[in-house]
Amino acid sequence: MSTAQDTARAAAGVAERDYGDVRDFLYLEARLADESRYLEWEALVEDDMIYWVPRGEGDFDIDKHVSITADNRSRLRTRIAQLATGKRHAQVPVSTMRRMVSNIEVARLPDGGWQVYSNFVLYELRRSSTGQIEVWPGRVEHRLRRRADGTLGMYYKKVMLIHGDEALPSLAFII
Repeated sequence: MSTAQDTARAAAGVAERDYGDVRDFLYLEARLADESRYLEWEALVEDDMIYWVPRGEGDFDIDKHVSITADNRSRLRTRIAQLATGKRHAQVPVSTMRRMVSNIEVARLPDGGWQVYSNFVLYELRRSSTGQIEVWPGRVEHRLRRRADGTLGMYYKKVMLIHGDEALPSLAFII
């Protein structure tokens, strides 16, 4: 007997093995970001990457609306290089972070890649400033493709923060 999740996965045209690979990719990506292992995180990124944090959840257009972050690959490379120096003042000492990833939905794209939606909650201990815990809840859309070596690469990440249209503290890390 199949579960509701198995039925939904089959309806979306996603094999169990592919679903597992995508799920494992999301967990790895979250762990590398949580541990501020930015150069390893960057290795998951494709050359045509778009990293977008709109100002909340809604029908936003990256080209028409103000965003919290809207990086192409070049800008993302610069952001990661700054973080990797260890001298980003908002992250000295580096925030301790842990995120929970859940409600993973995977659909096959016409080009053979995957469109992935998941929910997350990120807990950030702001060691460098307030010593307080910030909570960052939201939903993420990833677009992934399989590389020639069989691993997955990320070419799109859209992070929709529940409170993205409110006043936010500095987002000086990869969310």
